[in-house]
Amino acid sequence: MTNREIKALISLLDDPEIAPQIQDKIQTLGETIIPFLEESWEESLDPSQQQRLEDLIHHLQFEGLQQRLRVWRESGAENLLEGMWLLNSYQYPDADFQSLNRAVEQLRFEVWTLLQPEMHPADQVQTLNHVFFRAHKFAANTQNFHSPANSMLHRVLETRRGNPLTLCVIYLLVAQRLKLPVFGVNLPNLFVLTYQLEPPLEPFYINCYNRGLVLSRTDIEHYVRQLNLTPNDIFFEPCSHLDIVRRALRNLQVSFEKLQEPAKAQEVAQLLAILTDDPQSNDTDTDPNERF
Repeated sequence: MTNREIKALISLLDDPEIAPQIQDKIQTLGETIIPFLEESWEESLDPSQQQRLEDLIHHLQFEGLQQRLRVWRESGAENLLEGMWLLNSYQYPDADFQSLNRAVEQLRFEVWTLLQPEMHPADQVQTLNHVFFRAHKFAANTQNFHSPANSMLHRVLETRRGNPLTLCVIYLLVAQRLKLPVFGVNLPNLFVLTYQLEPPLEPFYINCYNRGLVLSRTDIEHYVRQLNLTPNDIFFEPCSHLDIVRRALRNLQVSFEKLQEPAKAQEVAQLLAILTDDPQSNDTDTDPNERF
């Protein structure tokens, strides 16, 4: 369709008798029509018409997001930054992937300038901690723990406040770009990282929600006992990037539920469903209300 034809089609939304058919037609055109809908919204003085346009724009964006999430998974779900950016785009459709990438790369560069050859793993982690928690002052958002913004990577990079998972994700992205053997661990109620040392040395763990506190396996075992759970190997082993994005979506769903926004919580559940039909998942959180 030409631009003129698209604008003429959108103008027919003003007619209540044919508006449903016009909406169906517009939805078949996909996200390419969104700029025209936004232009029409700016030109309209009718609040009900603006609402119809907003609903259409959201529907098209949500359909596009679902498709991109399917493609990400089917391609192997290897790019963690891309997966988190897709989640981010649910609330912020205009969030720029390259801006996220540049922010992570800047952190990587700052850590890289401080790392020394043959540095001990514990000292590598202390260097990461220095850049993250001292220089950039990343910290737990304890005052507004369930805010959806805590699951939005670009907001966490801007505000330096997040939940356990998003703080770990940024730390993990930087560590992996530095070729450090750091991975996510799906502990119940608390997401942490593990630094995998060569056997016979045991791995250690990093709690980014507590300023990069280093934990031993014994510490993790004690934590699991405090939750009255049976120890499970999965609580100590690396999880996949797919598992991480699943958990991030669960966090976001819980946030909307606590804010009493059931429509958004249901949409996030739809996104999660795209990623959760895999029996190989290591996501073993036991409390559906505490995923973080």
